[in-house]
Amino acid sequence: MPKKEVVKHIEKYATNNPFEIAKQKGIVVIHERLGSALGYYNSYKRIKFIHINEDINETLSRFVCAHELGHAILHPEANTPFLKKNTFFSIERIEIEANTFAVELLLPDYTIYEHKDENLTLCEIANIYGVPEEVSHLKNLRNVL
Repeated sequence: MPKKEVVKHIEKYATNNPFEIAKQKGIVVIHERLGSALGYYNSYKRIKFIHINEDINETLSRFVCAHELGHAILHPEANTPFLKKNTFFSIERIEIEANTFAVELLLPDYTIYEHKDENLTLCEIANIYGVPEEVSHLKNLRNVL
């Protein structure tokens, strides 16, 4: 499901830049001090917000924005910080879907195809585009080449 949503958004907004997509969708992106948290998504009075830790580097900030954009699109009503803190609800599936959305957004099929003759691993290509190695395995490689 995340890949189809990503392709739809890349085509609609003519970019895979998560900051630009958020802007065009009217999602407010705020860089602020978040301590050890990298970021989170929330909505208030039908306004969507992506909060990103101002102390992280630009590459990680881009991934965090893509991840939180995944929450905004795939789970607009879910409050994962609240669920994690106050319930026994497992948020693992929601986080995997948001990570998959981020990986597909930052590593669309055409970027894989561009490197087809370079004998690079998926992790190496992911690194070029700022996708953390720990989540690069979430890239759906079906129908890429």
